[in-house]
Amino acid sequence: MNERVMIARLADHPEAIPLLKQWFESEWKSYYGPTGPGNAERDLLAYSGRDRLPIGIVAYLDGELCGFAALKPQSITTHSHLSPWVAAGMVAPQHRRKGIGAQMLSALEDIARGLGYTRIYSGTSAADGLLRRSGWQIMERVAYNGEDVSIYEKAL
Repeated sequence: MNERVMIARLADHPEAIPLLKQWFESEWKSYYGPTGPGNAERDLLAYSGRDRLPIGIVAYLDGELCGFAALKPQSITTHSHLSPWVAAGMVAPQHRRKGIGAQMLSALEDIARGLGYTRIYSGTSAADGLLRRSGWQIMERVAYNGEDVSIYEKAL
């Protein structure tokens, strides 16, 4: 397989924001869609930090944008005492199951470690397998915004 993955900070790739905006609006319609409360472009611009949270990262596979994830100070509002959080992770459907999500997760762990954090958290209803394979431990399952969400932590 000749495919190469490059992970970089969104701050270094602002040209990705228009496509990511479309992805956010498609992937999370109830939040970022036309009747949702979210603003994908505003959030993506907020994820353009370099040295403080929130920090977004992008993944490119052989030069094609294929993924995004973020490290943010808060995510699950019922657990605001925990920080930082891996959130907004997505890989384009045609590039899933190639290890890109795991590479982005590892990159966010490295960023958190570099910022001095000793623990990291994630709330998910879809990425349990990825988090478990990457050494994360489940803390609890909660009902959050009408979904069953698993909250994970990892010591760094």
